[in-house]
Amino acid sequence: MMTFHILVNLASRLGVFVIIAFLLSQTSTFKKLILKKEVSLGEKIILSIIFGSFGILGTYMGIPIYGALANSRAVGVIIGGLLGGPFVGALSGLIAAFHRWGIDIGGFTAIACSVSTFTEATLAGLIHRRFENGKIHWWFGFAVGTSMELLQMIIILTIAKPFSAAWELVKVIWFPMTFVNSCGIAIFILIIDNIFKEQERVGALQAQLSLDIASKTLPYLRKGLNELSAYKTAKIIYNKTDFDAVAITDIEKILAHVGRGEDHHKVGSYLMTKTTKNAIDSKNYKVAISREEINCEEPSCPLSSAVVAPLLECDKVIGCLKLYRIRPNSISSIDIKLAQGLAHMFSTQLELAKAENQAKLLAIAERRALQAQINPHFLFNALNTIISVSRKNSDNARQLLIDLSQFFRKNLSAGMEL
Repeated sequence: MMTFHILVNLASRLGVFVIIAFLLSQTSTFKKLILKKEVSLGEKIILSIIFGSFGILGTYMGIPIYGALANSRAVGVIIGGLLGGPFVGALSGLIAAFHRWGIDIGGFTAIACSVSTFTEATLAGLIHRRFENGKIHWWFGFAVGTSMELLQMIIILTIAKPFSAAWELVKVIWFPMTFVNSCGIAIFILIIDNIFKEQERVGALQAQLSLDIASKTLPYLRKGLNELSAYKTAKIIYNKTDFDAVAITDIEKILAHVGRGEDHHKVGSYLMTKTTKNAIDSKNYKVAISREEINCEEPSCPLSSAVVAPLLECDKVIGCLKLYRIRPNSISSIDIKLAQGLAHMFSTQLELAKAENQAKLLAIAERRALQAQINPHFLFNALNTIISVSRKNSDNARQLLIDLSQFFRKNLSAGMEL
């Protein structure tokens, strides 16, 4: 009966734990930290504090039993280790373990629980290395949670004194804590998995949008980068996205600007944005997060953030694609990926247009060279033939002269059209 009571109470308190985890997973800051492939030391410390705080929360939500606590402290730190690796696991475990040891609810298991918390988190961090290039499934999280909680029971039996009291405690709490905390870890992993699935869905939609835009801009960009093709392209992007303004430039001036600010971001104006110049110099995208970085001379300009992606032609920058928003610091990672994808496809289209144009020019040059070689010989032979025919049949000679003149007329006309 005691075991069932602990199981029900731990499960109900885990519900609060899961709700907090779900709300945290909806914040953009937490999503960015989870989705980043390369996490800096400072970001690892932030993650450690977050998951260590979950461990502390699990302690405070514990159920007093036999002078100890049945709790969900391990859920937060094990998740920290599985997601963040050895550093995050060890540091979050240390935070929760130090808190468990230091507060005045320790009881006779304070040291044992502190040691087990740090050990579980560190081992989870080591397990993370196995999944650095893969995905952690919920059932694996459940299995890890079960193993770690059983390890905690062993540590309690080994360190806590007296042994008889530790044994009576473990007999009552081992199943509720092992089952509920393993379920909590599995649920937390499902919540994190939704973040990745959401990112994949958004990425698929962005890829579809990029291809749709590229297919509609192809007829214009095949004619090269000029004011008309830039305007048509910017207009298509503006109509198909939620950006507040879209601009396309060459390396010196604005070729097109559609949307907010087009009353003063005039076509032909020289580039003012330092971010744009940096993108051209570095051949890489740049992000402006404030009006100061956009550096518009118009005081009433509403544009407050932008992503600038260079357009390349044979590894040479020929212009930039600029996507604007009116809110400061509102360029998301999705916006950056869209800008990069569009810039890459536009660059490819412009390179193909240049190659196609060069192929036409080459064909013209070859034809003219061939004509220059053939025409003198052809004319010489044709005139000899006409002279010979004129001796015998003047009417045939006259017809040959007419045919020859028509041939040269058509030949010259074709050359002028080329």
